[in-house]
Amino acid sequence: MKLRDSFPFPGRRQRILFLCTGNSCRSQMAEGWTRALKADLFEAWSAGIEARGLDPLAVQVMAEAGVDISAQQSKRLDELGDRPFDVVVTVCDHARETCPVFPGTVRRVHRSFDDPPRLAAAARTVEEALAHYRRVRDEIRAFVERLPESLEEPAPPVS
Repeated sequence: MKLRDSFPFPGRRQRILFLCTGNSCRSQMAEGWTRALKADLFEAWSAGIEARGLDPLAVQVMAEAGVDISAQQSKRLDELGDRPFDVVVTVCDHARETCPVFPGTVRRVHRSFDDPPRLAAAARTVEEALAHYRRVRDEIRAFVERLPESLEEPAPPVS
């Protein structure tokens, strides 16, 4: 049975975790978009293999789009305790490669998004840096807007 065939779950939303390396940007954006756009279907969380702090440029570009993630906290996966998840989405290759085993019937999905801080490091201006953040923000939004169907789609090829 496909995941979308089981929506909505009787009496509860699906618990979805967005996992990234540092839980500072991409996974935070995904959590914010899911809370803003799909709160009726999903209870969204994010975490990282490590916690690097919330990226202020991620906060800025999400605010530009009308989503406030400033109160979200950067956290390591182990800080979530034994919270059960229905779906774990890794949003970077490093998280996919180091993702731990989750107990139960957790569906694992991988969607790699470019790393805005890495791309912005070569930017000559703040506007040029922000353009990378905005592009990735919009790509993550498109993925979240198509939930739960996007969980069934094959990952796009790496360019």
